[in-house]
Amino acid sequence: MNHSPSDPPLSGAFRAVWRWHFYAGLLVLPFLMLMALTGALYLFTDEIDGAVYRDLSRVEPRAAAASPDRWVAAAEAGTGGTVANVLVPAQPDQAVRLTVNLPDGGKRTAFVDPHDAQLIGVTPFGGVMETVKRLHSLILLGAWANYVVEIVAGWAIILVATGLFLWWPRGRGVGVVSVRAADPGRRPFWRDVHAITGLYAGAVIAFLVVTGMPWSAFWGDQYMAAVKTHGLGRPQAPPAASPFAHAAHPADAPAGVGWTMEGMVMPTPRAGPARLARVIDTAEAQGLVRPYMVSIPSDPGLAFTAARQVRQVEDTRTLYIDAATGGVRADIRYDQFGVGARAFEWGIAVHQGTQYGWINRYLMLGGCIAIWLLAISGVMMWWKRRPPKLSKGRLGAPEAPPGPRVRAAVLGIVLPLAILYPLTGLSLIAALAIERAATLVRRRLAARTSRSPS
Repeated sequence: MNHSPSDPPLSGAFRAVWRWHFYAGLLVLPFLMLMALTGALYLFTDEIDGAVYRDLSRVEPRAAAASPDRWVAAAEAGTGGTVANVLVPAQPDQAVRLTVNLPDGGKRTAFVDPHDAQLIGVTPFGGVMETVKRLHSLILLGAWANYVVEIVAGWAIILVATGLFLWWPRGRGVGVVSVRAADPGRRPFWRDVHAITGLYAGAVIAFLVVTGMPWSAFWGDQYMAAVKTHGLGRPQAPPAASPFAHAAHPADAPAGVGWTMEGMVMPTPRAGPARLARVIDTAEAQGLVRPYMVSIPSDPGLAFTAARQVRQVEDTRTLYIDAATGGVRADIRYDQFGVGARAFEWGIAVHQGTQYGWINRYLMLGGCIAIWLLAISGVMMWWKRRPPKLSKGRLGAPEAPPGPRVRAAVLGIVLPLAILYPLTGLSLIAALAIERAATLVRRRLAARTSRSPS
């Protein structure tokens, strides 16, 4: 940071925290920028999807309706695969969307006219927004990348916490609350932009990060295991129904049921052939509001599920239906979830910008934009104070003098977060080891240089 002669000198603790703020930004900002960009796009899923697939998703509304079993037959005949789930549309001018599992292990999305069961077209599974979603979770890079999400999220919280520490006035009257410098060519301008963006958007960014944690491979699994173990998660199956079981095969995991009921199937005795038409008749008779997703298990011993596609978590509802008789095996609603599962689902809905309407969506969009503004202003700040000779391995990180107070300042901020998020803690240990090794190497090189004859 640039300081005038009248400014109080920087303390060792300040420089130590500043140093870790610098390294945290260096480590996670590229990932955060990608996740912010894809997250911002995902907030407008309906608009983007509607624009890209308008010709496939729109049909002429008519009074006639084809049997849902004909929808399935048309999709399977046109793709050579097996239908796994069906999205029943809300409006009569919308096509039915069917997810089809192909023999080679791939997936496709088929669009079928619900009025005459004609196949309109086929796209890659989920279309363009599925690619955005997979980029957002980094899963497109491989299953291992999901662990990176957790590490990045933990370091992002460290960025917010250390940034607040650096902003705190410390006897200067008031912290930076507006851009005081008007010249973008100077570092103080970018410092103020960086500070006020972090100040006003830090809470939203922290919220996005924390509510994104349930998607992570390690922490998310641990959270859900704790919720289930302590009876804070999904409800028990009704006494008259078979108990819930976890899907033995990924193809049988119900779609669209939310994270709390993810993978939960219900065995049911089937006396007769399964028919999608019977399942949809039952869902309609039970007053399940469209749109809803019907999942078709490959195992004939499992019930079908019909899950309402909701924007507010209070509207969550999933029916487990015997496809042979049309009998309802279970009717699961949001008020049956435990407190841990409710918090889980609520956080996801707010994270995705759906829970509180347009203000929710644009608040989350503001957080995504703020991440980019923080990244750009941070790079500009570094560029204007970078070392003259980067080729010598000096990145321009602030120097932190050793001492117990310095270590206490850093550990007081970082350690609790490292304990809460273990993968972040492991990455912190790795960062400390790398920094220690780099310091030893620099000292040896400096000592060797000082001993060499001039």
